[in-house]
Amino acid sequence: MCAKLQICSKQEKSVAELKALIFDVDGTLAETERDGHRPAFNQSFADTGLDWNWTPELYGKLLEVSGGKERIRAYVQDYLTDFQLPAEFSDLDAFIKHLHANKTKYYKQYAADGKIPLRPGVERLLNEARSEGVRLAIATTTTPANVQALLENTLGADSLNWFDVIAAGDMVPKKKPAPDIYEYALEHLDLPADHCLAFEDTNNGLLSATPTGLKTVVTVNNYTKAQDFTGAKLVLSDFGTPETPFNVLAGDAGDGTYFTVNLARQLCA
Repeated sequence: MCAKLQICSKQEKSVAELKALIFDVDGTLAETERDGHRPAFNQSFADTGLDWNWTPELYGKLLEVSGGKERIRAYVQDYLTDFQLPAEFSDLDAFIKHLHANKTKYYKQYAADGKIPLRPGVERLLNEARSEGVRLAIATTTTPANVQALLENTLGADSLNWFDVIAAGDMVPKKKPAPDIYEYALEHLDLPADHCLAFEDTNNGLLSATPTGLKTVVTVNNYTKAQDFTGAKLVLSDFGTPETPFNVLAGDAGDGTYFTVNLARQLCA
C-alpha cells in the first residue's frame, strides 16, 4: 500500500510540472495565412504594379518557406526565372523589404477591421491558463507588428501583457524549422523544455520545437493537414470548444473533447 501511494505521489508531482504554454501564431492562434497574409501579399504586389497573384494553391506551396521576406525571395528565385528588378530599387533586398513592409500595413488593417478572428478555443484556453497561473509565450516567424495587431484586435489592448515572452520575426538568426526561436523563448522564460508545451500548425514548426526537447501539440488547418507530424504529442483539428469538440488525428487525448490546461498537464507529464 505504501509503495502504491509513493507511485501516486510521483505521478501527481509530474503532472503538476507544467509551467508555460508556448504558441506559434500564424495558423495556430488564428487563420492568419488564409485571412490575412495571403490577401495582404497580393494587395502589396498590386500596389507595386506587379501582376503577381498568390492563389491559395500556390501559397500553400510557398508556406513550406518560413518567413514572409524569405517567401518572397523563394518565389522570385523559384517561379520567376526572367524577373527584372524594378528600376526604383537598388537591389533585391530593398525590393523585398518594400513589398513586405507594405504587406504588413495591409495585414494590420485587416486585423483592425476584424477580418482575422482567433481559431476556435484559443481565447478560452489562454484565459484558462492565466487563471491557473500557467505562463504564456509566443514563438513565431511573423513580425512583432503582426503579433501585436492580431492580439490587440482580438483580445484587447492589454493582451500583449498576457505573454511573458514574445519571440518573433528576426529576433533570431534562423527561422523555423531551425530551433532558434524556441531556444530564445525558453531562455527568456528561464524554464527547461520539460516544463513547457508548444503549440504549432506546421511541420516546420514541429521540426523547430522538437530539438529543444519541447513536447508539441499540432492543430492543423487546410494548408497543413496533409503534412507529416510524426513526433507530435497530439495532432488535432483545432483546440475545440465545449459545444464543438476537436477531432483527434493522432495521439491520445484521453476523454478530452476540447483542449484544456488539465490536458496540457497530462501531455507535459
